[in-house]
Amino acid sequence: MSDFSEPRFEHLFDLHVDLDATQPIGRTPIGMRLTAIVAGGTFEGPRMKGEMPAGGGDWALIRSDGAIQLDVRATLKTDDGAFIHTYYGGLIIMTPEVQQRIFNAEDVPLDEYYFYTNPMFQTGHEKYAWLNSVVAVGRGRFMRGAVEYRVWALR
Repeated sequence: MSDFSEPRFEHLFDLHVDLDATQPIGRTPIGMRLTAIVAGGTFEGPRMKGEMPAGGGDWALIRSDGAIQLDVRATLKTDDGAFIHTYYGGLIIMTPEVQQRIFNAEDVPLDEYYFYTNPMFQTGHEKYAWLNSVVAVGRGRFMRGAVEYRVWALR
């Protein structure tokens, strides 16, 4: 298997997402379900920038092991008018103490919790069609009333 090379990472963009109040769905047969709705956001990177319009969201599941499993769907709108559907799963793993600090709006260093996503993209806009063939990885962090991501394409 010597023909496998390490993937390269190309910075796609940094994303700031403001969130509306979380909607607690409650305990379901597969875990605690909650929904976080996107209130708006912005993104910027070397090849694209724009906004994340309100209306997307994260239909998160807090599993029995305490991990938070993400299910995000949202739209990016570039500054030149292209719409890009983005969707991703991911995992957030943290201790109950770190979770409490985050819920108390404390700025918790990234090395104290695991927060990774795997964005994929769909667009019909010719200029951004290259995104339809990209697998990405994102690192997230919590902010007061928001989340931020740095997203890289795997090459």
